[in-house]
Amino acid sequence: MKISARFATILAAIFALACFTVALTGFASLGDMIDPVQRGDAKGFAWFWMFLAGVGALFGALSWWISCTVNENG
Repeated sequence: MKISARFATILAAIFALACFTVALTGFASLGDMIDPVQRGDAKGFAWFWMFLAGVGALFGALSWWISCTVNENG
């Protein structure tokens, strides 16, 4: 199965947005937690989703850059 670089950019943006939303939800729920162990675990979980959002954004930017250079160079 082949997908174009532009479609990969769109998929990466959707993935990054979904991961960023999960991370923000995790950070927003930290105020409700009393147990420090549970709070630390939730913070780690939120940072993991933020990392995944960054990876998605990085690969989306890379795919966008590739699609731009291929179109310019023919």
